[in-house]
Amino acid sequence: MVTITLPPELEHTVAERAQQLGTTPQLLVLDELRRCFSPAPPAPSEEGTLADYLGEFIGCIHSSEVVPGGAQMSRDSGKKFAAGMAEKRRAGKL
Repeated sequence: MVTITLPPELEHTVAERAQQLGTTPQLLVLDELRRCFSPAPPAPSEEGTLADYLGEFIGCIHSSEVVPGGAQMSRDSGKKFAAGMAEKRRAGKL
């Protein structure tokens, strides 16, 4: 384990920033050190596509996996949008 002593002005700045972010000074500094010193992810191969490179992160689900019968989010979307805008207007938010 390594102990790093910060000068008072930097310690104060780190403490303020950690409080703004809702974390601890230690976690803030550790995250920043990891960001600076962790190896960069490998660059995409010139032979593959972006989809090949991001393949393990790409996916989709059907809304019926979450909402019984499906969320039907595309059905009557224009009418739903117009009704939402009319409600905002009535509420004085437009």
